[in-house]
Amino acid sequence: MDSVLALRDARLTLAGNAGPVEVLRGITLAIGRGESVGLTGPSGSGKSSLLMLMGGLERASAGSVTALGQDLSAMSEDALARFRRGNMGIVFQSFHLIPTMTALENVALPLELAGAEHAFERAADELDAVGLSARAGHYPAELSGGEQQRVALARAAAPRPALFLADEPTGNLDAANGAAIMDLLFGLRDRHGATLILVTHAPELAARCDRIVRLADGALVAEVPA
Repeated sequence: MDSVLALRDARLTLAGNAGPVEVLRGITLAIGRGESVGLTGPSGSGKSSLLMLMGGLERASAGSVTALGQDLSAMSEDALARFRRGNMGIVFQSFHLIPTMTALENVALPLELAGAEHAFERAADELDAVGLSARAGHYPAELSGGEQQRVALARAAAPRPALFLADEPTGNLDAANGAAIMDLLFGLRDRHGATLILVTHAPELAARCDRIVRLADGALVAEVPA
């Protein structure tokens, strides 16, 4: 398998009030190019923490995390930020839009930071892909929750990343908007030929992935085809 993400005995220990807390306990996992993987498990099982390791937003306390052939633990914070900007699209449950920027400006921002040509034209294309061309000039406060998440998806997709990481992207939305966002997320994955890793509590969303990885108490307990 042509792995784009590989974890070998990856561990994450964080400081807690009562002492160190072992959040992830020896995760070994490989994810192939173009694969979609659903990370499932009860609250507190380590799903989001695992996604953060994959995205270089947390550093493994032990073991290794490799993305697109790069050892994330060996990178400086600046190098990690540049790597994420060029290779990863990350979508959270909260939309994290900049309130003083329009939808178009929010989507164009990562492209401008990367020095991409025609940043606003590309941003407009991504907004069109999520059905928001008519809302390009609106600010986040003028958009519904579903529309804000569409902008966040367009922003994540704009750099045409090899990896999409999504942490409960429908968690703040009603059922109808949640279903629409998932359709868009998988559509963007297909459009860009990207690998998708999705944290979700919803069995119907996990079932859309190629593979389901289940966690419990910080450990990988099962891997099954969806």
